[in-house]
Amino acid sequence: MSAIKQVPEPADDPGRPGPEPRQSPLFRARIWSRRARIVTARVLRLVRTGATRLLPGIKYLLRAVHRRWRRSLQFRTVLTTLMLAVGSFAVVGAYLSNQIAHNLFQERLAQAESETRYNVKQVQDTFDGAQVTDQSSVITLVYDTLNAVEGRGSVIQRRYVFEAMPEQTKPRNRWVESRASDQLTISVIPPELRKAVQDSGKDQFWASTEFPVGTEDRPGIAVGNKVTFNGTVYELYLIYDLNTAQKTLDEIQNVLFAGAAALALMIGAVAWYVTRNVVSPVSHAAVVSEKLAAGQLQERMVVKGEDEVARLGASFNHMAASLQEQITQLATLSQMQQRFVSDVSHELRTPLTTVRMAAEVLYDARDEFDPINKRSAELLYNQVERFQSLLADLLEISRFDAGAAMLDAEPTDIVQLISHVIEGVAPVAAEYGSEVTLNAPAGSIVVEMDDRRIDRILRNLVLNALEHGEGRPVNISVAANDNAVAVAVRDHGIGMSAAEAARVFDRFWRADPARARTTGGSGLGLSIATEDTKLHNGWLQAWGEKGSGSNFRLTLPLRRGETITRSPLQLEPADVGPGGVLMERTTLLVNQPATDPRPASAAGLKEQP
Repeated sequence: MSAIKQVPEPADDPGRPGPEPRQSPLFRARIWSRRARIVTARVLRLVRTGATRLLPGIKYLLRAVHRRWRRSLQFRTVLTTLMLAVGSFAVVGAYLSNQIAHNLFQERLAQAESETRYNVKQVQDTFDGAQVTDQSSVITLVYDTLNAVEGRGSVIQRRYVFEAMPEQTKPRNRWVESRASDQLTISVIPPELRKAVQDSGKDQFWASTEFPVGTEDRPGIAVGNKVTFNGTVYELYLIYDLNTAQKTLDEIQNVLFAGAAALALMIGAVAWYVTRNVVSPVSHAAVVSEKLAAGQLQERMVVKGEDEVARLGASFNHMAASLQEQITQLATLSQMQQRFVSDVSHELRTPLTTVRMAAEVLYDARDEFDPINKRSAELLYNQVERFQSLLADLLEISRFDAGAAMLDAEPTDIVQLISHVIEGVAPVAAEYGSEVTLNAPAGSIVVEMDDRRIDRILRNLVLNALEHGEGRPVNISVAANDNAVAVAVRDHGIGMSAAEAARVFDRFWRADPARARTTGGSGLGLSIATEDTKLHNGWLQAWGEKGSGSNFRLTLPLRRGETITRSPLQLEPADVGPGGVLMERTTLLVNQPATDPRPASAAGLKEQP
């Protein structure tokens, strides 16, 4: 062992000034602590800045992968196949690598134990037969014997550590305390192995260890035994180099990794090719279906081969051709029906005008007739009026079908328009015994609209509410927000079921065909109202519940051409729901956008005379 000596510092020069107070160790420690804090803060700031800049890119990449995963069957199939293949290869590769490493180690260990027993016996025999008494002869004998044990030419390079056991008082004239190969010391031997060797008799023990060779540390196996020489007990450890086995294992692992990577790429390529052959026709079918849905009825799939995909394409094309033929027939029939209705309506106007003039003459002179003829004149006059109203509705529907309906929008106060509608239906309300109330904000609400069409919509809604309200009150509510105005007509009559509400805007449809009707009667009122609402880019929505009445809500943009995002009024009335369980409720949305915003409440309205 080499002693460590402290080199004395040169004496201070008497002419040199002493150390300043701020150069004391405590001051320098404070300076270095402050510098360390500054460096740490700067490193943390750099890490935070890098994370802030990289995080959006990582999020974008994850969102892109997730979107691709959801939208692409081929990407999902290939990625799943690759993940399963990589996982399988990892499990199999880990098992194979572990088995190979275990077998290599066990082989080297068995060889090391066998060689150690042989070499230790040779060393002990040499020591037992030695006839040396002087120091130089002892040292030479030990050196030559241990060098012979080192065996540099063998397959497994052996190194040794020769150490006298501690706490031996006799004999005191031993001249060899310890020897070791190259740069080795007793510290490379694990303490557990040394303790096992020291506490045993002639048994042999081994342990895994690492030992330095040049500038690198190599794995090895240390095998320990006891030997005696001149009455002194020594620990003899032979260390076997496993670097060759480790390199062999590394090469095998590299081959396994390269093979797994190549095989995974091949499996991914195969999966991509197979799924492409299957998914491409499906994707093509999806594109063709979208084009067919958009009205391009001449689109067809490209059929190649005679396999299942080809039969699917042929069936798809046959279905598309059948649909095109049927749609064309229906369109032709619809055009013929529309043309027939339009032509008949126009042709009936002249004779109907003549019949109406004659009916008016008879109706005005009915007091001069006998009771039977008088009643006939009244029936003729009323039915001619109803027929004329039906003819007017048919002409209006024909204009919508022909695309000839035009919107004549002007700024108009919708509250004043509603008041005018209420005045117009006052006789009908009095006949039914229903009270019509208007809840509107103070002031006016100016809307760019076609007042004739909006008047027709509101008049139709109010008359329907009176007709089906069974004499109960009819409430009209008005509210507006930044870009829309809403008018709700609420009655408390018979209401609507789900099946009835689903068809409430169909042409010529009545909830109860046997129900007596004294107003309207054409069955086209709500259909025309729907078309008028579409011209204004608005919403016409209906809610109903059996026994609790109905609520129709008209929502219009304040300015022409704008899009409605939220209605100022709630569609379901606030007086329905808290009082009990609703057994049958339905909401029908007409001309509603894809995303149905939840309407705002109609609170804060006050009654206007």
